[in-house]
Amino acid sequence: MRQVLYLSHGSPDLVLRQHPARDFLTELGRRLPPPRGALVVSAHYETPEIRLGTASAPETLHDFYGFPEALYHLRYPAPGLPEAAKRLADRLDARGLTARLEPERPLDHGVWSPLSLVWPEARVPLMPVSVPMAASHDELRRYARTLGEFAEAEGLWLIGSGAATHNLGDRKPFAAPPDAWAQAFHDWVRDRAAAGDPEALLAWETRAPAGRHAHPTAEHLLPLLICAAALEGEPLRALHESFTFGNLSMLMLASPPLAEAWERGTAA
Repeated sequence: MRQVLYLSHGSPDLVLRQHPARDFLTELGRRLPPPRGALVVSAHYETPEIRLGTASAPETLHDFYGFPEALYHLRYPAPGLPEAAKRLADRLDARGLTARLEPERPLDHGVWSPLSLVWPEARVPLMPVSVPMAASHDELRRYARTLGEFAEAEGLWLIGSGAATHNLGDRKPFAAPPDAWAQAFHDWVRDRAAAGDPEALLAWETRAPAGRHAHPTAEHLLPLLICAAALEGEPLRALHESFTFGNLSMLMLASPPLAEAWERGTAA
């Protein structure tokens, strides 16, 4: 069974702030023993086609500015999955899907900021996977299905890291409640994911309430779309719901095996 997790990673300084989403991520690591490795699709790794990081010891990328100095001293020395990345590239290539390997790709904050809370000891090997910004809906489905099949066959988790709403121009104070548009989009995404409806999610621009206001650009929603499409009709169930900065959703979703394991408090 495919073990798929979607994390809204929020602001990089979530690792330093007290918030229910931070508490959830910490508890996730305590409640579920870690996998043998994970593919991590990050909103902060934008490329035209899909790319895979192959560093055996990827660096920590501080791809932000204006945050507390302590944040820039944090390192997350998780090992990479270079051989698995090469096998995945071959699998994608065999299906006519363009994939490039990037041996110097570091872990951006979409990867390390949430996962440093889940697995603070940085022992779980990680493969950075980009969001293919130029992919058509059909290509996105094919990428997602291949990622899901490969992760399942290799005994890995597929993790998407983004934000269920992401309009930084409409942020509010950190603890402010969400505006109606943000809550409506968040609810729509949660419900369509729970229904196992990747086709509706792929059509978010026309079918979701306030779609283009919730996502002026698509990179933070693409990891969720990939996670949903990778499950081929199986649901993604909500494990956590909250907001930061008023309108920045911190929705966290999981496939049935991980959701059931979360509820039991044991490994999937």
